Amino acid sequence: MIFYYNPDGIGDVLITYLKDGDEPKIEEKGPIVRISDRASGEVLGYNFFNVTRLLSFVLEKGMNRPNQTLIDRLNQELTEAGFQDRLPKENEPLIVTGYVKKMKKHPDSDHMHVCQVDIGREELQIVCGAPNIDEGQKVVVARVGALMPDGMIIRPTVLRGVASDGMICSARELGLPGAPKRRGILILDPGTEAGEDFLSLRDQKD
Repeated sequence: MIFYYNPDGIGDVLITYLKDGDEPKIEEKGPIVRISDRASGEVLGYNFFNVTRLLSFVLEKGMNRPNQTLIDRLNQELTEAGFQDRLPKENEPLIVTGYVKKMKKHPDSDHMHVCQVDIGREELQIVCGAPNIDEGQKVVVARVGALMPDGMIIRPTVLRGVASDGMICSARELGLPGAPKRRGILILDPGTEAGEDFLSLRDQKD
């Protein structure tokens, strides 16, 4: 689940993204728009308009981490608007720390590598083209479904015939202040534990 807020670009609207779908169906009730998949009926997300009137705290510009207070307030709004479904209470972080367990050259590329990355709960295969990627590194991984600061959503992909389920991130892709312009992933301290919520770790350091 992703919460995205961009008051300068789209006004006082909180975009809630749950999953991808094919042909969207739009349903509006009061200040809420629900987007669902026309074929399956699965809810893909919501747009909450005039959202700051609901909250006792200020939303960050860009991606906001779901917390129980925010989820409970939005679910209350869904009930009052007449929607039957609810936002899920459990939410695993989508931008996490990882450990590059294994790495090999891509069979059809002279610069990409195929990496096996431990992110705590699972191991992902990720194709990475960064020049500084190496086995044994602690890195930042955007899991499938993550919304990046530039608006890109991470999806499963196949790069030159090899499946890739996520992205190993650079500081610039993470929108970190002072990020170098040169290509290269962000390498974390070797003592970093795999599977941690990277955004929470960043906030603790700030």
